[in-house]
Amino acid sequence: MASTNDLKNGLVLKLDGGQLWSVVEFQHVKPGKGPAFVRTKLKNVMSGKVVDKTFNAGVKVDTATIDKRDMQFSYMDGDYFVFMDMETYDQLHVDRKSVGDAANFLIEGFTASVAQHEGEVLYVELPAAVELVIQETEPGVQGDRSTGGTKPATLETGHQIQVPLFITTGEKIKVDTRDSGYLGRVNS
Repeated sequence: MASTNDLKNGLVLKLDGGQLWSVVEFQHVKPGKGPAFVRTKLKNVMSGKVVDKTFNAGVKVDTATIDKRDMQFSYMDGDYFVFMDMETYDQLHVDRKSVGDAANFLIEGFTASVAQHEGEVLYVELPAAVELVIQETEPGVQGDRSTGGTKPATLETGHQIQVPLFITTGEKIKVDTRDSGYLGRVNS
């Protein structure tokens, strides 16, 4: 249990019958008239839905303990992604739903942050950018300029993104894991 005076960004609260909500932002408000209150923006840990919620100042709220560990992606086992804890070498099977969009960027050996609550995997978080090799893309045509157009390219994970026309098959590029955006070439 914590008080609304102890709220901070990233704190996970247990509200509405056990649902987990992460504090995105908060503001203590002391109006000239009436009691103080805390205005918050909360994000549902499972669905990603964001809501605004107001608490009276000093009210007790139930907090949840989220265990985030860096784990290395080892291999696929059917529909499960197998991650290895780098400290204990324990293996953890995570279903595709919990991995979410991170599945588009995972290759063997990548390190990801796996968040768990009471033994249940909530989500898998990747760094903001990863380096991947272009598996296949059409060659650029003579006259294509380095600015302007884009073309589809398939990454080594099988995920398809848009890249500039001058990128060729086999090149290593940096990709934004939040929006699948091309960030640039990686010099070998």
